[in-house]
Amino acid sequence: MFIVLEGPDASGKSTQLDLLEKALLARGVHVVATREPGGTEVGAELRRLLLQPGRGMQPLTELLLMVADRHEHVEEVIRPALRDGKWVLCSRYTLSSLAYQGAGRGLSGELVGRLNELATGGLQPDFTFLLDLPPAVALERTRERDRFEGEGLAFFTQVRASYLKLIRSVRHGYVVDGTRPPAEVCREILARLPVAG
Repeated sequence: MFIVLEGPDASGKSTQLDLLEKALLARGVHVVATREPGGTEVGAELRRLLLQPGRGMQPLTELLLMVADRHEHVEEVIRPALRDGKWVLCSRYTLSSLAYQGAGRGLSGELVGRLNELATGGLQPDFTFLLDLPPAVALERTRERDRFEGEGLAFFTQVRASYLKLIRSVRHGYVVDGTRPPAEVCREILARLPVAG
């Protein structure tokens, strides 16, 4: 089972990754929790480049680095775990590039989609959960801001609108209210998954 958590910065993806991993392990599920960018050794270096505050970068360069990270991640972490019969919990995947580099940076959705397909070999999640958060709330939650979190309200408004549109076209895609307490969000996600108890 391949489960992806999507959403803007500060929407609680890291918190849910931890809570869901613990909950699934308690139910006897063998699970690998990972993230993009940065889920591999190469990805950690790419993450440092991508998130460094104040670093100038062309939108296409940003997208290509994200896609490079994703390909490494799929081949080194996600596919091997799935082949071993494990569940994969992943913070961010292909919708992030469509929302951030597509809608946010103004790159062609067709281009982003083609590069995602190349990077993943067509691997799609079984479930995608969008942790939705109003942009103003997301900005209030971020104290130390990386290169993305330093973007303004207009950028995150575009990203959110894109996410809400994209999730409607995803198989087993669900919008979850990211303003709610983490324990409630976790219970709602677990209720959608094929696990007992």
